[in-house]
Amino acid sequence: YYTSNGYVIFNPDVYYEDGYPGESAYNCVMPGITALIGEGFIDPDRIGAQGHSWGGYQVAYLATRTDMFAAIESGAPVVNMFSAYGGIRWWTGLNRSFQYEHTQSRIGGSIWEEPLRYFETSPLFTMDKVTTPILIMHNDQDGHVPWYQGIEYFIALRRLQKPVWMLNYTGEPHWPQKLKNKKDFQIRLAQFFGHYLKGEPMPEWMEEGVPAVEKDYKLGY
Repeated sequence: YYTSNGYVIFNPDVYYEDGYPGESAYNCVMPGITALIGEGFIDPDRIGAQGHSWGGYQVAYLATRTDMFAAIESGAPVVNMFSAYGGIRWWTGLNRSFQYEHTQSRIGGSIWEEPLRYFETSPLFTMDKVTTPILIMHNDQDGHVPWYQGIEYFIALRRLQKPVWMLNYTGEPHWPQKLKNKKDFQIRLAQFFGHYLKGEPMPEWMEEGVPAVEKDYKLGY
């Protein structure tokens, strides 16, 4: 869909250094984008980023480090490594500390052993640096990343008076499963990027908002 509508899609690989997951993403993604700009493939003023789950974290981190992006969508991200460390995976009851000490999140120690690493890699604490409009998608039955992470993200950016929107599909897990919600999200995502990257009019749901009590009656199509 996107390549058929004037976009160039770049899927970067990230080489991680343990203890520095956000910095590792920055050190791999940004040179790749710079290379694309140098080739003349893209407009440097109209670059967007999109990531989900672990990718949602990475783009949230990038938003605190650069103003290169004109728009970012961050799906089901972790933004506060401290509160995420102390949470559980709701579907299994498994505590989340294992993934910060040993696996995907790559901190390499506990919050008591490596507190500065947890602070430095948490986008929440440097959101005052964000200049990019942000779209967050996080659902209230997410069994992988508790959706309070999305709430922390949204509230922080709103408190700082940054341009931010949050989508929540009631009863949906880590990613929308119902067909109407899948379709709705893809339409809103395209509208979000269409506005900021292609100069299309801002849709009503972005300009005026949708109260939570009305959201099921105002889908994006």
